[in-house]
Amino acid sequence: MTPHIKNKKINRTNSLGLQVCFVACILFACCFCLTVKAEALCSYQTYTWNTNEKKAVHYQLINKNYKELTAEEVDAFTGCSVCEQDQSLINIPPVIPFKVCHVIAPSLSKIITKLLHQGQALHSITGYRVGKTRGDLDKNGNRTKFSNHSYGIAIDINEAENGLYDNCLRFNRQCRLIRGGHWVPGKSASLTKDSEIVRALDAIGLKWGGVIPGKQKDFMHFSPTGY
Repeated sequence: MTPHIKNKKINRTNSLGLQVCFVACILFACCFCLTVKAEALCSYQTYTWNTNEKKAVHYQLINKNYKELTAEEVDAFTGCSVCEQDQSLINIPPVIPFKVCHVIAPSLSKIITKLLHQGQALHSITGYRVGKTRGDLDKNGNRTKFSNHSYGIAIDINEAENGLYDNCLRFNRQCRLIRGGHWVPGKSASLTKDSEIVRALDAIGLKWGGVIPGKQKDFMHFSPTGY
């Protein structure tokens, strides 16, 4: 074997060895990160909505390790959890700072910045807040599932001009306002399916609650499902 050929084989062997070492390092780092997060503290404050009393009940402060989280405490689609530690603060004046899951925070920050530069009416935004406000009722009239806000994957925009209505298969005089202010299409801060805000958020996977099927219309709300 000539020295030239021998050197080529040695170089290929060294290159393969470096690649294997690199992959092994990545795998080790990933395993280490997962182990660290599993042992890390998760904390959050929560409540339950009682439909009989029509108010929030059972306020709790939860502290546990990530490895102790149940399936209901983690959004299956995004991996975002109810933990305060999974949330990122978005601070873009003049909007009051709010939190959302770190998974959607970068894209949402860019969209909000762009909309504000365009002069769009963004008076208020609410994001992360943990509470069981969805799902079936237990025997005492308590809701049993966390809302999308609980995982930091939903936001409410301009609540004072975009209310939540029930008895509202289709918007008309029969719809009953149960939260927020009256929705008035044509008013600058009231959202419609043609609003630039609605189109921009839809482009990053946040659907508008103003067109969801069912008896509720949530004109302030955006989430991956619209609920």
